[in-house]
Amino acid sequence: MRLLVTLLLVSVLSSPATAQWERTREQIPNLDSLPDRTAELQKTIDDQHGSLLLVEPVYRITKTLEVDLAKHGAMAIKAIGGTTVVMDGPGPAIRLKGTHQGTASPKSFKPATWNERMPILTGFEILGAHAEASGIELYQTVGAIVERVSVRWCVHGIHLVERNRNVVVSNTHLYENSGVGLYLDDLSLHQINVCNSHISYNRAGGIVVRDGNVRNLQVTGCDIEGNMPDDETETKAANILIDLTGSPDDKSKSVAEVAITGCTIQHSANYSGSEDKTVAPGGANIRLAGKEIYPIDSVAITGNVLSDTTTNIDIAYAHDVAISSNTFFAPKPNNLVVSKSQRVVVSGNTFNPRQFERPGTIRFTDCDDCILANSTIHQFDTPAGAIILEHCSGFSLIGLVLTDCGSGIVLQKTSNTTIANCRVSRTGLGGADVAIDSSNEKIQLVGNGFSGEVRVDEKAIVKP
Repeated sequence: MRLLVTLLLVSVLSSPATAQWERTREQIPNLDSLPDRTAELQKTIDDQHGSLLLVEPVYRITKTLEVDLAKHGAMAIKAIGGTTVVMDGPGPAIRLKGTHQGTASPKSFKPATWNERMPILTGFEILGAHAEASGIELYQTVGAIVERVSVRWCVHGIHLVERNRNVVVSNTHLYENSGVGLYLDDLSLHQINVCNSHISYNRAGGIVVRDGNVRNLQVTGCDIEGNMPDDETETKAANILIDLTGSPDDKSKSVAEVAITGCTIQHSANYSGSEDKTVAPGGANIRLAGKEIYPIDSVAITGNVLSDTTTNIDIAYAHDVAISSNTFFAPKPNNLVVSKSQRVVVSGNTFNPRQFERPGTIRFTDCDDCILANSTIHQFDTPAGAIILEHCSGFSLIGLVLTDCGSGIVLQKTSNTTIANCRVSRTGLGGADVAIDSSNEKIQLVGNGFSGEVRVDEKAIVKP
């Protein structure tokens, strides 16, 4: 599976979009005449205890600037003014290498590790000028802060590997890279705050967590857009992707305790509204791709604006997920797809395709003990069901308002489920407000307002 993931990533990076690194030479026409400053800057880092002050407009480097935190201790790379660092070689422009082997608990720190605390990168831009150039790599750091940094036209923007603790990424722009914007790559990581940043147009994903052991990922107040192919390439990329499918049998690799709040997360499917093609078919705004032996756990998705991807939120193998107070629009075709999951609560959201004609489907398959409540669902253009439950059990659908949809609530092979205090109105001609056939059992209907056709097999219904 790891080989498959690697091959898929190589396929994405080998697409025509990888030529974006050549744009650095358009941005800096005299780049090839600039001297290679790698040795000079590396010597300054080594001579000044790991720290570097960037004062010139442009620095061209061809090898990674290495900061050995065990040797130098706490450090900072800062810029005065609008400094650009051009990485004209393979690998990350800057690598911070620490030694932390413990957790975030103070008891697990070795005395020497405290000397490595809070390395800081701030105030500069990194541009890639090589097909394999990347931005920043963090290895075994504690308290790293990356702020007011821009990374463009690289492979990955910020790449976290091996083990890191207490990372802060803020006020940062990760834009138009051929790989991932912020990549948590099969590492041990607890406590990372990503806030007030723009992470956009990174072809292989915006914020990507792939395997590893990750806890306490908080994404707040960010604009995260178009992080997938900008053409008709099939993809599983997402603006925010948590992917554990590369370690299906490894219980040591798991993700839990994630909060995604107050963000705008959107693009690309085809915001122009054209129905003859779909950009990045298969892409999602948020995709939780868990695994059976240790599902993704304890996730809050709250107060976001989500639009214009094949599926706005796609969840598989997850437990205890709260999706609340979000605004969904312009899916192509699905708003929410959940499979093989338990205790997913979807409450207080608005779903509206706005000016588009889209199915907008909300679908749960092979799920147990979930709640869909107190939400408005408007103008889903589908005869198959605006809300579909298949092979589900223990659901509560409460206080939903469905208006002007092609069809309403559809249950198939579902049991022990209550539909209460829902109102369905102005359903399209030929569509049913609710459809519950004989494949279902132990379904309760309480206090609902159905104004159109009701297709219910009475054998499937139990009285409250």
